Amino acid sequence: MTFRYFYAVKMDKKGKNIVVAMSGGVDSSVAAYILHKEGYNVIGITMKNWGYDGFPERDSGCCSLEMIYSARNVAVRLGFPHYTVDFTDKFNETVIEDFISEYLKGRTPNPCVLCNKVIKWGVLLEKARSLGANYLATGHYARVKYDESFNRYYVSCAYDKTKDQSYALWRLSQEALACTIFPLGDLNKKEVREIARTLKLKPADIPDSQEICFVPDDNYRELIQIRLPGFIQDIQGGDIVYKGKKVGKHKGYINYTIGQRRGLGLSLGRPLYVTKIDPRENVIYVDDEEGLYVKSFICKEVNLMKIDKITKINATVKIRYNDPGSEAFVEDIGDNKVKVTFIEPCKAVTPGQSAVFYKDDDVIGGGIIDEVLD
Repeated sequence: MTFRYFYAVKMDKKGKNIVVAMSGGVDSSVAAYILHKEGYNVIGITMKNWGYDGFPERDSGCCSLEMIYSARNVAVRLGFPHYTVDFTDKFNETVIEDFISEYLKGRTPNPCVLCNKVIKWGVLLEKARSLGANYLATGHYARVKYDESFNRYYVSCAYDKTKDQSYALWRLSQEALACTIFPLGDLNKKEVREIARTLKLKPADIPDSQEICFVPDDNYRELIQIRLPGFIQDIQGGDIVYKGKKVGKHKGYINYTIGQRRGLGLSLGRPLYVTKIDPRENVIYVDDEEGLYVKSFICKEVNLMKIDKITKINATVKIRYNDPGSEAFVEDIGDNKVKVTFIEPCKAVTPGQSAVFYKDDDVIGGGIIDEVLD
């Protein structure tokens, strides 16, 4: 059985030990198969990162027994070892705590970005090394490249732009990237499922997850209610303000995000959008659509990939996962922060989300949107 994608894997790593993060889904299963077929000594690891924290148990989904068994069945079928490791405590004290903290600050976090840094390329990478593995692989749709002139590794977009996950990988360090392989970088989703079906792998037709792994049914409010009983009730009834005037009461500021139009409970004869959240004063600000457009913002916690420093550069900046990107200037302002200034105003810049800087398909770096300027 021959597939074109085998040429995407660097043959100089053949015979090396590699840990593959296996969720039990089709992407990581096919990634493991590709590497095993190419002669890598594959070790499959499934991470249990959380319990359901008060949510009803489900029969499927991330960290469920079904998905753990699915990953193990693939490993047994293909003939390589598989382990399940429990990172629940680390995941809780970093990813989930940050997620809740950001909402309490009136921000909208992206937990997958932090999980990639501290869990997959943090404690999992440490576990991989303890098992004697030279490399770590995942089922992400992205590519790792190396620039000899700058002596730096960086992430580049996947062949399948509709599934590209480079946006969520901007926080990975040079050390992490140096030992990372993305076997699916040159494939599209249809090909991945065809491979799995040809091999009769059980995950071949498992649907892609569309929700945050630790928030079943996308109900993050219930998670906060469980962790902070009574908090949502305490912040209900704050003001909604439009152009300096109180026009209504909100249901608790954590229920809103920048750009939101539906569910505001306002009848002013025109569509209004959330433009600002003030948790200190418990106020939601709304405006007409043009009020959503801003020209510049500040990013914090900047991580650079393709270059090691920024003075002022031109880049394509994406401010959310499915954003096609907008042209902007990115300028260093010190303290690991940059100022991003769009050529044309951009809609719904949201504090807490990631801004990722691209040159063509290559990730220059990224940061957390911290402050909207205008």
